Amino acid sequence: MNAYRRTAFGLAFFAAVAAFGMRAACAQEAEAPPGQRWSFAGPFGLYDPQQLQRGFKIYREVCSNCHGLKLLAFRNLADPGGPDFTEAEAAAIAATFQVTAGPNDQGEMFQRAGKISDRFPPPFANDQAARNANGGALPPDMSDLAKARTYERGFPWFIFDAFTQYQEEGPDYIHAILNGYEDPPAGFTLPPGAQYNKYFPGHAIGMPKPLSDGQVEYTDGTPATVDQYGRDVAAFLAWASEPKLDERKRLGFQVFVFLIVLTGLLYFTKKKVWHDVLHHPELLEPRPPTEYPKS
Repeated sequence: MNAYRRTAFGLAFFAAVAAFGMRAACAQEAEAPPGQRWSFAGPFGLYDPQQLQRGFKIYREVCSNCHGLKLLAFRNLADPGGPDFTEAEAAAIAATFQVTAGPNDQGEMFQRAGKISDRFPPPFANDQAARNANGGALPPDMSDLAKARTYERGFPWFIFDAFTQYQEEGPDYIHAILNGYEDPPAGFTLPPGAQYNKYFPGHAIGMPKPLSDGQVEYTDGTPATVDQYGRDVAAFLAWASEPKLDERKRLGFQVFVFLIVLTGLLYFTKKKVWHDVLHHPELLEPRPPTEYPKS
C-alpha cells in the first residue's frame, strides 16, 4: 500500500511540474506585464480622485471613439470614492453626450442631450456597425475591462498573491498594452491591419496605437506621456469595473475591528463563566440544600 501511495504521489508531483512548465511556456509567447504601483492596491488602498479625473479625460477624448461604458451612469462620476466630480459637473458632462431616447408621439426614436441619470451611450448603433468601422474587429466595452482582461501569474506568484492580496492584474495589463507597441522583430509576419504589441497574446493586435506623447493636455502639471496616460486610464477603468471599492474596503475594515472586539468580549466572558469551574471545583460538589447560598 505504501508503494502505491509513493507512486501516486510521484505521479501527482511530476504532473504538477509539467503543468507549471506548460504555463511557463505559454507565458513566453507574450511578455508578462510589469507590475505597477497603484494607490488602490492592498487592503487599505483607495482611489486617487485626481488620477481618476485624468483617466476619464483620456477615455472621453480618445477611448470613447470606439469603446463604450454601458454599465456606468453619468451620476456615478459624482459618487463618493470616485473621480470626485460634483453633481453639477457630472450633469454638464452628460449634456455633452447624445443619447438615444423615445419613442416620441410619432413612435420614433430620437437623439437628445444626456442627463445625469443616463448611462454612457455606446459609440456605435450596434455591433455590426462597430465591426464595419473597425475592419471587422469588435471593440470591447470598457465597463468591466479591468476585471475581464487579466493574465496568469504562474507558480509561485499566485501563492504570494493570496497573502499580499494582489488583484491588479487588469490595470497592469491595460497599462502594458498601451505601452507595448513597437516594431515587430525580424522574421515576424503581421496579419493585414494588425499592430505588433509585445504584451498582447500572439503579439498581433487589431487596435492601432491609440496614444502618443502630448496627445492629451493635462492642466494639473502631470507629465503628458504615454506611460502616464496608461496609468491614468487604467486606474479609471479599474474604478469603472469596481466603483464601490473604497466603500467595500472601509466596511471590511470596520467588520474586522468588530470581530476583534467581539473575540475579546467572548474570551473574557468565557473566563468569567468558567472561573469557578477551573479554580473552585469544590463548589460543584453535591451539597445539602441548606448549604446553598440563598438568593
